[in-house]
Amino acid sequence: QVQVVESGGGSVQAGGSLTLSCAVSGLTFNMYTMGWFRRAPGKEREFVAAIPWTNGRADYVDSVKGRFTISRNNAKSTAYLQMNNLRPEDTAVYYCAADRLSLPGLYKNFSAYDHSGQGTQVTVSS
Repeated sequence: QVQVVESGGGSVQAGGSLTLSCAVSGLTFNMYTMGWFRRAPGKEREFVAAIPWTNGRADYVDSVKGRFTISRNNAKSTAYLQMNNLRPEDTAVYYCAADRLSLPGLYKNFSAYDHSGQGTQVTVSS
């Protein structure tokens, strides 16, 4: 049984930092693309970042480029999202997802992922 568990969310002031973790079990982690998504209040879930298993080349939504860093530790079956210089508009529930897909047209689409977690809340105050 595959499990995807996010952790590390919390409340910070604008300009602060948080690191989210995503622990995965029940699959061959190094053969899965890891994606981070978020859903802000009253908005649709959006793509934040992904790191494909095929080339390890990180991809980001424009609004977080230069502030967020996605990474993975295959030995620990864990993905991370380092978030710096947080803004109030980053407030959302953040979701981690895992799948074998590797094309941008697919890994930016949350519904394309077979496995995802319950989410972790990030709140940024001004």
